[in-house]
Amino acid sequence: MLDTRAILLAAAAVAGFSGVDAHALTPMSSDMAIDPMVTEGPSSHATLAPRAFERAPDEAYEPTARIADARSRLQCVPFARQESGVEIYGNANTWWTQARGRYETTSDPSEGAVMVLRGYATENRGHVAVVKEVVSPRLVIVDHANWLNAGEITRDVPIRDVSAAGDWSQVQVWHVPGRQWGARTYNVQGFILNVVAEARARNAAIPVG
Repeated sequence: MLDTRAILLAAAAVAGFSGVDAHALTPMSSDMAIDPMVTEGPSSHATLAPRAFERAPDEAYEPTARIADARSRLQCVPFARQESGVEIYGNANTWWTQARGRYETTSDPSEGAVMVLRGYATENRGHVAVVKEVVSPRLVIVDHANWLNAGEITRDVPIRDVSAAGDWSQVQVWHVPGRQWGARTYNVQGFILNVVAEARARNAAIPVG
């Protein structure tokens, strides 16, 4: 019969527990009968450190960013309008103001929302991108156009919150050509939700008569 207590102590030590903590993890009755066929040795998980069970790091999403269409000749506004369904026209630096009273706005990202950036380079500059996935409280994946100023469409681009308060007021954008985080920090006005289109879709799904 295998020494079950010794096996558990060894597995706990590998996982980073102290001697006292490891002792607390041993069975309450060390002399209880255990089928040797079941306890042939520590499982494969018993030898793994706790970090092996964690979700893949945010960086795992970075290599998927790509230029999907380098010749689209598209600005960020028509792309965001088409992808999100948010029917706002005009320069990107006017979207946040135009959205008031027409669409729900929030300071937190959500899938399908339009992220509105304002004030990089000059106060008259703006940019809009569509959130495709919220990976973690401080990382989202977006699709957008003309970020590289060549009219291109770029998809699966990570954007991370770097604000001191963690409130998505300041972000950094993954630089696709350089395969690294961009050095600039951009201000975020917030996120525009397409609640109008969602309501229209729900109404269309309701049978008439």
